[in-house]
Amino acid sequence: MVQVAVAIIENSGKLLIAKREKNDPLKGRWEFPGGKIEGTETAEECIQREVFEELGVKVSVHELICSSKHRYEHVSVELLAYRAIIISGEISSQEYKEIQWVSLSDLHSYSFPAANRVIIDKLMNEL
Repeated sequence: MVQVAVAIIENSGKLLIAKREKNDPLKGRWEFPGGKIEGTETAEECIQREVFEELGVKVSVHELICSSKHRYEHVSVELLAYRAIIISGEISSQEYKEIQWVSLSDLHSYSFPAANRVIIDKLMNEL
C-alpha cells in the first residue's frame, strides 16, 4: 500500500485545491497538494517537500485530520490529511494544470479521486 500525505491549506475561509496534470489514471481530477511518502521521511516532511516542489511555498504542518484507505484499479493508497499553513513564498504552479481557493461548502462540486471523499466528508462535518 502506497502512503500519501496531503496538506489541507486554509486561508481566509477557503481551501487550496489543485487539478492533476500528470499523465496517470487520475488526470484531470482535483486534489489536495501532497504526494508519496519516500524512504524514511515522516508524513509531515513529505508534505513540506511535496508542497514546495509543486507550489513553491513553505508550509508549517499541524495536526492529522484523518486518514483514508482506498483500492484503485492501479494501486492501493492510504491518504493522510494534515492541516497546514503557508509560512513563506508565493504560490506558483510547478506541476498542476490549475490551482483554486474554494470554500469548504463547494468541495463536493469538484471531481476528486475516491480516496479524498473521506477527507472531504470529515471537513464538511466540522462546519
